[in-house]
Amino acid sequence: MPRATSPVRCSLLALAVLLFANVSLAEPPQTQPAATQPSQKDLEAAFTARFTNAVMSGQYTIGNNPPKSDKYTIVSVRKLKDDNWLFQARVQFGEKDVTIPMIIPVKWAGDTPVISVTNIGFPGLGSYTARVMIYGDQYAGTWQDNVHTTHSGHLWGKIEKAPTTQPAATK
Repeated sequence: MPRATSPVRCSLLALAVLLFANVSLAEPPQTQPAATQPSQKDLEAAFTARFTNAVMSGQYTIGNNPPKSDKYTIVSVRKLKDDNWLFQARVQFGEKDVTIPMIIPVKWAGDTPVISVTNIGFPGLGSYTARVMIYGDQYAGTWQDNVHTTHSGHLWGKIEKAPTTQPAATK
């Protein structure tokens, strides 16, 4: 037997319908104008500024082992041609501590740069494949040693300006 609907329930339902109809007939809320996407030239200028005299300091893993510290001091960076950038970098990880010029491809996912190396050899360091996303003052990605293919993992950390050296005081 169907259950009778009370007048109160009908009144609440009617009120809800009227309120919904009133809301849907009202003018739509004002929206903020969409933020304009910076030009590629502006994005590349910001990338150059962020990475000139900067330190990438964080951690990396090898497989499921606990994270270890690593540090990359970027002396300078400049765009060469197409996706290739010249990084003058001091690389410190494990027992390695070398300063080398590196030509590194940087791809763009919208406004986000992604360091994208595939089977690239670095003098004194080996050959690697990596994808490292940069966002704000943070980086995160994956890496693989192409010589020891069982060596791979993740890396992440912060990007900060390197401390400036003070000129020697003169007397």
